[in-house]
Amino acid sequence: MTHLDHRGIVEVSDGGVSVELKGETMTLNIGPQHPSTHGVLRLIAEVDGERIARLDPAIGYMHRGKEKLAEARTYAQITALINRIDWVSGFANEVAFIRAVEELVGVEPTPRAQYIRLILTELTRISNHLVFASSYPLELGGATALMWAFREREHIMDVIESVTGGRFHTNFNRVGGVNPVAGGGKSQKKVSLDLPAGFYAAVENAMDRAEVACDELDQLVTGNEIIHMRAKGVGIITKEDALAYGISGPNARASGVDFDLRIQEDSLLPYGDFDFDVITGENGDSFDRYLVRILEIRESIKIVRQAIGSVPDGPLQAKVPRVLKVPPGTAYVRAENPKGEMGYYIVSQGGRIPYRLKIRSASFSNISIMSKIAVGQLIPDLVATMGSLDFVLGDVDR
Repeated sequence: MTHLDHRGIVEVSDGGVSVELKGETMTLNIGPQHPSTHGVLRLIAEVDGERIARLDPAIGYMHRGKEKLAEARTYAQITALINRIDWVSGFANEVAFIRAVEELVGVEPTPRAQYIRLILTELTRISNHLVFASSYPLELGGATALMWAFREREHIMDVIESVTGGRFHTNFNRVGGVNPVAGGGKSQKKVSLDLPAGFYAAVENAMDRAEVACDELDQLVTGNEIIHMRAKGVGIITKEDALAYGISGPNARASGVDFDLRIQEDSLLPYGDFDFDVITGENGDSFDRYLVRILEIRESIKIVRQAIGSVPDGPLQAKVPRVLKVPPGTAYVRAENPKGEMGYYIVSQGGRIPYRLKIRSASFSNISIMSKIAVGQLIPDLVATMGSLDFVLGDVDR
């Protein structure tokens, strides 16, 4: 719909895009309902013809107050909140939070629980990257990859569900380990749970299928000249800018930042027991961000295959009080989530609930650089750049 208002300014609106003409440049509102914005994200772009002169991401449309909600819940109940922050990486969200609580309580998780956490975290990483690798070509005009990668991802989700009972929102981690019991009401005896029968074979099959997905994506997407034209040299993030803006995860590594929390001394899980490579890029463009994630899938497959062959025996959970009360203190714990660094800062004044919880989410920092790298781009290139950052609005508006 187009109309001339009392100021003599023409306003044009169509779906999620509205235009306001002002002299040589105009303001273009993309979102918050536009499909290219991955949800309720609003981009305020000042454009000169087809080129972006200025861009301001407007966040907060989906704000859910996870940090405030945590102040009214016990530590065990909070896991049901945080696995919904980045719903594509639900299980991985829980690990760093639980480790922060364990640090405050002074409890070490059992070795068997640590290996199970690691396996499920890497399965979650593969699942996350397959979602990206299938949806990113769709934003550039190709729909076939969406069907192929999602088909193989379902096998990974089946494995996660067989262990935790949930596909997205697992709520499986516990202080000292992972969920050790299940059962019904008072009349039913609770039974100890472990990895289900056939788990290792199911994981091996899922890894074989994930490799097939990577091979198919390489044939269909990685070498596709249209993808190269749309993504190579587009949305370049230099190594210096990645560090200055706090970019993390695959986005930072695509810019040559050789940093992965899995291989640091304070790693939360026993990654030091396994052989794998940290993948880095050279150009820091949209194509490198895609390629790094494809190669990371292959590295995660290597980790999982090594881990399922060496899971130690023992209990699933260390001994902790039935009613968990955390002593006063503070703790900050971070982890290498699929989208980047995820950190939790807990302030405890004693008792069953935290006094404060601060969440450092990867997507919030990763999209902050949009206002810099979008300047000078064509409008279609903005879509290619946004998609390559692989953010989730729940992770931004936590």
